[in-house]
Amino acid sequence: MAQPKLSEENKKADVDFEKVLESSQFKKLMQNKKKFIVPLTIFFLIFYFLLPISTSYGTFLNKPFIGDITWAWVYAISQFIMVWTICTIYVKKASSFDKEADDIINDQIGKGGSA
Repeated sequence: MAQPKLSEENKKADVDFEKVLESSQFKKLMQNKKKFIVPLTIFFLIFYFLLPISTSYGTFLNKPFIGDITWAWVYAISQFIMVWTICTIYVKKASSFDKEADDIINDQIGKGGSA
């Protein structure tokens, strides 16, 4: 997580992370993260394990795509594309989560430790 941008006097202030943990803002942030991460993880796992299951128990991926290249190879290459896409999406979304976390900490510091 990125470090919050604090003034010199706020840098010296101690953050009461237990109060941050109990705050409604933090609970909402964690709920939003879970709503984002869980479906993305489920999609990834299904997409990933579908290849070995499909090649083991089915023959439809063994049909030619172009020349000697079968659909199994196309599906396997698409997994690399999927991983890079998911990583890009996550990095962009994680920056917004980091900003929210910084705002929560700065808000807690501004309230003098009573988030």
